[in-house]
Amino acid sequence: MIRHNRLLLLNSTILYLVHTIIMYHQALALALLASATSTVAASNATQPYSTWMATSFLSKSQYINNHYVASVVHEGIQKAATFQKNASLLSTASKAISSIVRSNGSIIGYDPYYYSLDDIRTGNNILYFWDSEGRKEKKYEIAAAALRDQLNRWPRTPSGGFWHRDPNYPNQMWLDGIYMADTFYATYTSYFEPENTTAWEDIALQFDLIESRTRNKTSNLLQHGYDESKKAIWADPITGASPHVWDRAVGWYFMALVEVLQVYPKELSGYNRLETYLTTLAEGVKKAQDSSGGWWLVMDEPYPGMKGNYIESSATAMFTYAYLKGVRTGLLEDSYRETAGKAYDLMVERFVKVEKNGTLSWEGTVEVGSLNKDASYEVSVAGILKTDQANERVVLHRCTVERERWQGRGTVHVRQRRDGNVEGCVTAKLSMFAMVSILKVLPMLQPVKVK
Repeated sequence: MIRHNRLLLLNSTILYLVHTIIMYHQALALALLASATSTVAASNATQPYSTWMATSFLSKSQYINNHYVASVVHEGIQKAATFQKNASLLSTASKAISSIVRSNGSIIGYDPYYYSLDDIRTGNNILYFWDSEGRKEKKYEIAAAALRDQLNRWPRTPSGGFWHRDPNYPNQMWLDGIYMADTFYATYTSYFEPENTTAWEDIALQFDLIESRTRNKTSNLLQHGYDESKKAIWADPITGASPHVWDRAVGWYFMALVEVLQVYPKELSGYNRLETYLTTLAEGVKKAQDSSGGWWLVMDEPYPGMKGNYIESSATAMFTYAYLKGVRTGLLEDSYRETAGKAYDLMVERFVKVEKNGTLSWEGTVEVGSLNKDASYEVSVAGILKTDQANERVVLHRCTVERERWQGRGTVHVRQRRDGNVEGCVTAKLSMFAMVSILKVLPMLQPVKVK
């Protein structure tokens, strides 16, 4: 009876606190309810969400090499650390990149005569730390120059486009490859050869070629890639394009446009073309957004909603990031924040999971999408869904950092699942009063076991 009365008293106390505090901030009431179920998760929720994600993912045995997967993971951590001024996290990312570049500037694992655009992406990490750490690390200059020099030797289509990979995909350009190579190409040119008009025109050419072969003028979306020789089993006999719009490929391309336009000279004609590609794509992606806020794995009609298709998390994060950064940097209209906000809310509701140890996991990401088979719908939707898919989950870092830039560094995120358990997070911008109140009240809300 005493235990029963104690439990009733505890419940009454919780209800009283929630009722009182809801007058000040609705989000705080949700935080208090969530904390009753998981003190660890709620405690983590008092730190910036981007930091929570970064430390969670680092706790899950991240590796470093010269491949794009590790590169984008550490770039996401770097972005979170830089914005939140977290010196420890930034040092972790910096040391990881330094560890793959020898003192003589050679990159561990890099073969300058193996031509895969995926391996160029690490150049962005190298350039970031070369620039942010005072432009005095000579080994980074040498490493970046080696990657840039390889682009001069790269196998190209008859029209001048980079092969996605040699010898696997001869004469093929993929949207993914634009992100992997041309963001580095543009950043390197802006640092070391800003007056090199030939290089800038070559960068724009890569976008021009894939736009002319893969853009659907009705939906404003782009197919995954094209084969200029039209020999691939999936190649359209006229354009050479693959048959479907794969969400993550469009996500890579969307982000590439936003990133390259940050450094592309506005006085060159290529800038206006790239800007048009971006605004047109932004319109198409918005129209393709599902009512839930996310985007389908196979985006072209009539496949959204079809059996086997599903709302996929990695591209939803990519689109959200591209919209938010595009708006913040003046490339896109402010109205797209609403599109991005709807997508972000879906992501944290459906795809972010809080584990029992208080770390975050990222769900609902397809493992891979490739043009190495027939690129049919059946092949496209047959990919394995993964939890904590390293290369794509890190995009959640990026869009969260952009969300925090928009809403303020003090944003806290907590969520209570419909069944009452803490599993994911929703955005709630809390006042300083609310944040302090959470910390004070949490110790009072430990669950009581009644035997």
